[in-house]
Amino acid sequence: MKNPMDRQLEKRLSERAAAIGREGEVEAFEELLTLLSSSSANVRRLSASALGKLAWMGVDQSAAVAALGPVARRDGHAQTRQYAIRALKAYGAAAEDCLDDLRDMARNTREKPYIQRDAASAIKAIEETLRIATEATVHRCQRCSAQVTAEEYAQSQQKFQRTFCDRCFDEVFLQRRNFEMQVEINKTIEAHDGTVVQSQGERRIAEWLTDHGMAYRYDAKYRIIGEFQIRPDFYLPELDVYVEYWGLDTPEYKMAMYKKQMLYQQEGKRLISVYPKDLPVLDQLLTQKLRLFGFNP
Repeated sequence: MKNPMDRQLEKRLSERAAAIGREGEVEAFEELLTLLSSSSANVRRLSASALGKLAWMGVDQSAAVAALGPVARRDGHAQTRQYAIRALKAYGAAAEDCLDDLRDMARNTREKPYIQRDAASAIKAIEETLRIATEATVHRCQRCSAQVTAEEYAQSQQKFQRTFCDRCFDEVFLQRRNFEMQVEINKTIEAHDGTVVQSQGERRIAEWLTDHGMAYRYDAKYRIIGEFQIRPDFYLPELDVYVEYWGLDTPEYKMAMYKKQMLYQQEGKRLISVYPKDLPVLDQLLTQKLRLFGFNP
């Protein structure tokens, strides 16, 4: 369904939702709850993301969970549902009442794979937070070895998939938050299946995969080696293949590209690289390379 909202209004509301999360504007919490019911999927997605970022800043957790739960269950836009699930994960024990719905989503084979994966991840985090609170389980910060509380565990696992105390968390949180919010703001191009991507090249790849019946996860965090986390452009779970679109040509971008390619190689991951020059022959390139990994068009 096409979004009935005026494009300029949608852009303004999207930027506002992103700014609330980026700046940690706790006083705008009620505004976020309103934006979460917008007719624009992109506004709802960014609002859900921002609510997750405010989870440990003293907002009304019950109100946040009450608003996010229905979005996670039945929003018409899959990525919006995904971001609502991720936000529920950030609320830890406060999201206990959502566990049954999350379990249904994690088990439902008709769900998109990334919905199942993130629902399972949220279940694990919420249950662990409840266990810490009830059993006094001891977890320690991976940087300074200080004992962490259930709340500290929940927020660091949700954000970094690692355990940090509040002090160490704050040292890395600001820079990563700004980077991740910029990534989300840059997702403005919608593919035919509703996935919102960052470039026309990524849109072409997403639509090729959809047209060929290939399930994929887009821009999902994945720990690949030691202390490093990468965000693959596309992961194809049926073939265990990663597809990266290298769309820029700046020195900084190339340095990051080479480092990411090295990590794939070190871990023995199946990687297909696509460059702007490949787009005119994208069908031929993807068909040939995916055949090497079992794709049968």
